[in-house]
Amino acid sequence: MTKSERASQIWAVLAWAAKNRQTLTYGHLSKLISVPPAGLGQLLEPIQSYCLIEKLPPLTILVVQQDSGVPGTGFTGTSATEYAKAYMEVYEYDWLEHGNPQPEKLEQAVQKHPSNG
Repeated sequence: MTKSERASQIWAVLAWAAKNRQTLTYGHLSKLISVPPAGLGQLLEPIQSYCLIEKLPPLTILVVQQDSGVPGTGFTGTSATEYAKAYMEVYEYDWLEHGNPQPEKLEQAVQKHPSNG
């Protein structure tokens, strides 16, 4: 399975979390999709890049570190002082209506705007 195909699967998990106003730790997401936590940053990058290009709320903000409760160091596009606003935007956006971007679109997003996820 390619990075973009896996990212497309993660998108669905994050969209559901947003609908339920939840965050997921890297460990929890790791268990849900059977990927080691250390590899998640690479899989979140296509989602982050897509959101940046499409000017969508930062969906990947929902994946947080267990100890601090904030996104990892690869998260970009929102400063720590703007997290509360970003969470509200993510929770209020209708991700299920937007639909899940196909892996090709996620791959194109990384090529167009690498975001160091």
